[in-house]
Amino acid sequence: MSRDRLFLLTPGFTDPKRPGERFVCPDCIPVEGLLAAAPELSVRLDISHHPFARPREEVIAALDADHQGLPVLILGDEQAPPADARALGTTRFVTDTRRILDLLAERHGFPKVH
Repeated sequence: MSRDRLFLLTPGFTDPKRPGERFVCPDCIPVEGLLAAAPELSVRLDISHHPFARPREEVIAALDADHQGLPVLILGDEQAPPADARALGTTRFVTDTRRILDLLAERHGFPKVH
């Protein structure tokens, strides 16, 4: 059985187009905050951080080259996927940050967003 996989951009990344500055992804940082709020629950899924630069080879291997945007939650088969999950072949995934936060609560017991 496969576990849910969460792909995020590495916080503090740089952008060659803006030298000397460091950034966080505005869509990934709420997910990072939720993970930090209950770190003991993070062991329930596979979490990986990826560089800002593309191509993001691990994401391409999991989805494809057209779906490298992060964050993305790829749904494992330990639980049924929600009806609103996107699909590439048999792979089900979610890219909307708010929906990822909701699914982390529903599927893994993280606190819900109020």
